[in-house]
Amino acid sequence: MSNKIRWGVLGGGGDSLIGVLHRVASSMFDAYQLTGAVFNPDFEANKGFAEEIGIPTNRIYPDFDTMVAEELKLPESERIQVFSILTPNFLHFPMAKKLLECGFHVICEKPMTMTYSEALELQQIHQKSKAIFALTHTYTGYPMVRQMKKMITEGVLGAVQKVDVQYYQGWINPIIHDKEQRKTTWRLDPSKSGISCCMGDIGVHGYQMLEYVTGMDVQSILADLNHLYDDNQMDIDGTVLLRLGKYTKGVLRASQIATAEENCLTVAVYGRKGALKWEQENPNYLHHLEDGQPIKTLKPGNAYNSNLSLDGTKLPPGHPEGIFDAMGNIYKGVAKAVRNQPHDPAEFPSMRDGVRGMHFIETCVASHKEGNVWKTL
Repeated sequence: MSNKIRWGVLGGGGDSLIGVLHRVASSMFDAYQLTGAVFNPDFEANKGFAEEIGIPTNRIYPDFDTMVAEELKLPESERIQVFSILTPNFLHFPMAKKLLECGFHVICEKPMTMTYSEALELQQIHQKSKAIFALTHTYTGYPMVRQMKKMITEGVLGAVQKVDVQYYQGWINPIIHDKEQRKTTWRLDPSKSGISCCMGDIGVHGYQMLEYVTGMDVQSILADLNHLYDDNQMDIDGTVLLRLGKYTKGVLRASQIATAEENCLTVAVYGRKGALKWEQENPNYLHHLEDGQPIKTLKPGNAYNSNLSLDGTKLPPGHPEGIFDAMGNIYKGVAKAVRNQPHDPAEFPSMRDGVRGMHFIETCVASHKEGNVWKTL
């Protein structure tokens, strides 16, 4: 009998980019077996997609509730162990809530919930369960992001003085200027996306990244958001000032109207003794800066990297590691946790990241609406 973890998928069917990403990531370390799914709300399309990707249709279900009910009827040795939630935002909370209450492990796309209050409720449910919960802030899976975290933890930079995070995309720019067209994307529909588009979709990635690599919690923020049109409720651009301590300040800039930008996420951390800079579009290079010294460029797979970085490196030095590899490292970490194997807590984002992310999103919106004022996190 296979010792692979039995894995179920919710959403991610058809031509979904995120679905392909998760399926490839789950297969990287031969830890998971795709066992059942509800890829699509249309049952025939659901079964058709399963046939297209070559998996049996006997555990392809018509809807989420049926899937959970039928899986619970099976012996524990046969039922799905881990579910991945790849649906639009408004379904994350009800699905994760029911799965955790029923004892299933959960891998969830971000944002974790629609509201901060839902996040706190989900946290309480998770604390009562014995289940693993992982949030797919995918960029934490890059080997050089993990190296950045370890170097800062080990004091290579000294006391952190300044953090600068940028996440620029341009995909909404062709849409937002057409009143009818902007009604067609669920990202601009608060009933499906939540109270924020830009900060809820990509700003929260930058926020989670800066807390991840520095090991510090943001204490307060001041946000200035842009909606561009009076009839658009959702922010599509914004700048957030950050205070991580009395003498540690930062800025987070996020935009979905940065014309022609693709996926420009950059993280820079400046300490008393040096700085580290990383760019998502060139993820295999971590730049280390020191006063009076030439810039050092660190690359994955080399022995000078940390164990956490090397564990997430699949290829010899000189072979690029990309977004599929980063997601694969998160799935690898979850597999270790499910199997009760030793693992570093930094191998996958947790419930805490989800709760803090939702608090960040709501606090950004409140800071903007109240006249761009400082708000405590």
